[in-house]
Amino acid sequence: MVAETYGGRLTSLKFVGEGQIGIGCALGERVAEQIGAYLVGDRQEFDVPLRLMGTPFQVRVWKALQDVPFGATVCYSDLAERLGVKNGQRAVGMANRVNPVAVIVPCHRVIQADGQLCGYAGGLWRKQQLLGLESGQRGLF
Repeated sequence: MVAETYGGRLTSLKFVGEGQIGIGCALGERVAEQIGAYLVGDRQEFDVPLRLMGTPFQVRVWKALQDVPFGATVCYSDLAERLGVKNGQRAVGMANRVNPVAVIVPCHRVIQADGQLCGYAGGLWRKQQLLGLESGQRGLF
């Protein structure tokens, strides 16, 4: 993963393959520590400062995702309804697709209304692993 910061806030956390989180500052080290603890099952929440940059709707979606608790899931249509957007499941999906802060803004917790997994910018296999971790399976590493 690679972390990017601006003004002391995390702006981006992206999957780039296997390996460590790119660390270049104190905030990067904090992100690396928290993600590492999450991946071994020792952390359920993150407290790094974020700077979410997107359209007003995207930011609303990403903030709503932060309210979905560890171990829980929400379907696209329910999240859209929470935001007051009738039939907005596709718009929610598009916002998820461009989520700049993977894992910390937990877009992996969004599933289809029928309970099936679909779409994840980091790869569906990662979504399955993250949800497995959160459902009580042992850590990923």
